[in-house]
Amino acid sequence: MARPSLYSPSPQRPAGPAQALPGQADTAGLLAADPGASAPPGQPLTLRRRLAIRLHRHRRALAAVAVLALVTAAGWPGWTARVQRPLTLAQIDAALRESIAKEPLAGPGVAAYQAVLPSVVRVEGESAADDGRPDKDGGKAPAKPAAPRLGADHPHGQSRPPGPHGEDGHSVGTGVVIVDKGLILTSLHVVDGAARLTVTFADGSQSEAFVVSRQPENDLAVLQAKTIPDDLHAATLRSTAGLSPGEPVLAVGFPFGIGPSASLGVVSGLKREFRSPEGQRILTNLIQFDAAANPGNSGGPLVTMDGHVVGIVAAIMNPNQQRTFIGIGFAVPIEAAAAGVGMPPF
Repeated sequence: MARPSLYSPSPQRPAGPAQALPGQADTAGLLAADPGASAPPGQPLTLRRRLAIRLHRHRRALAAVAVLALVTAAGWPGWTARVQRPLTLAQIDAALRESIAKEPLAGPGVAAYQAVLPSVVRVEGESAADDGRPDKDGGKAPAKPAAPRLGADHPHGQSRPPGPHGEDGHSVGTGVVIVDKGLILTSLHVVDGAARLTVTFADGSQSEAFVVSRQPENDLAVLQAKTIPDDLHAATLRSTAGLSPGEPVLAVGFPFGIGPSASLGVVSGLKREFRSPEGQRILTNLIQFDAAANPGNSGGPLVTMDGHVVGIVAAIMNPNQQRTFIGIGFAVPIEAAAAGVGMPPF
């Protein structure tokens, strides 16, 4: 006899596709997008594999983006750039002329003059008779005998020329400050025989001065001012070793007491010799120049275009004895001048 079943039989399920395990549906979709992809059965895809599948899916868009980035980095093709043609000589010349017309170039001596001007001083000498100071007896001091003159060829010797600057025992020359403590270099014939010396600085201030050293063989004298301005500037000295004929130079001084005045010229020669008409002195190893120099320029600086002093104006050639410039001037090299101060110049 058959025993009755304790459980009723399960109903029959209709046949259909097998259900995928969790995560297998996504795997199937990704594998369908990449036919070559494969994954172990029953395991989810790794993160690297998923990224690879997505890159494969969007490969065309990524390629377009990469091409655009390369084009941007390298610049647009040459056919899109504007061709720059070189300027012609005529265009360059026209541009230079237009620029110079708007702002003209300064003369070659302007910078040199401005550089040396703060160091240039006016030197005035007065004889004992011109001094006006009483002697020990209460009267004026007797006039001292005039010092030997070097002749009319010197730019302002011991006295002023006839006319408004009469022969009154008053001398006017030029000097240049070479040490900011008040040491001034000038020509000996400007101060020789003077009982009193007065120097006028670039700022207009004046001071008495006295001679501290002499170089008769070079017609040079070194003065010391008693009082000096607070902002006194010393000139820059340059060796004459590199000086050549034809090089531009500037003569700065007080010709006929007018100044400071500047005149531009060139070095005409080197190692020249000069003898005064009286034959009292012979100056050697001189710089010859053609910048205009007249009485009053003596002791003034001869300046290169970089504003450096290469010489001290000492004499001018005057065959006609008129004491005016005819185109030949002489200056003592600065090496000899600095030696008069007792210091090496460079």
